[in-house]
Amino acid sequence: MSSPFRLLIGLGNPGPRYAGTRHNIGFLVIDRYASARSASWEASRQGHARVARCGEVWLMKPETFMNRSGEAVAAFTRFHKITAEEILLVFDDLDLPAGKLRLRDGGGSAGHRGVSSVCENLGTKQVARLRFGIGRPAGRIAIEDFVLQDFGPEEWHDAIVPAIERACEALACTMTSGFETAKNQFNPQTQPS
Repeated sequence: MSSPFRLLIGLGNPGPRYAGTRHNIGFLVIDRYASARSASWEASRQGHARVARCGEVWLMKPETFMNRSGEAVAAFTRFHKITAEEILLVFDDLDLPAGKLRLRDGGGSAGHRGVSSVCENLGTKQVARLRFGIGRPAGRIAIEDFVLQDFGPEEWHDAIVPAIERACEALACTMTSGFETAKNQFNPQTQPS
């Protein structure tokens, strides 16, 4: 079975200041996926993104900052004639516990501005996605501050590193066995606790 996806996009913010933050989990996953396949990143000719090639599939990290991610995605997809149905987004999700994954066909953004930007610029909410749980902040910390914090050492090693590997396995599964198979295999009810 061939994959319906021609473009895998990790959402995040560019630059060293944001490199290890919760909001950059999309970048971290797509970087690991690219590294495991010896894919090399380069500047997109359409601008404002880093792209890599894995066979027939493009990988992308928009460099427009999270809230304007859709601008880079729209420019790239127009040039390469990639439809919204051929895109899979990877991003952080506050509504899932840290390290939990959920593949979805589309839907709302749940307040995620990067997802909102992509959907607005593509003109549809029906964009497949791999949501990567980062949990919610304890106490009174603002969401905006929480997502721009680095993971704590224990959380990083115990939950996030293994989940990045599972996320890469989920992406690989979508490529070889299809999205429905990947959903059945990697969505939370089937994951170890």
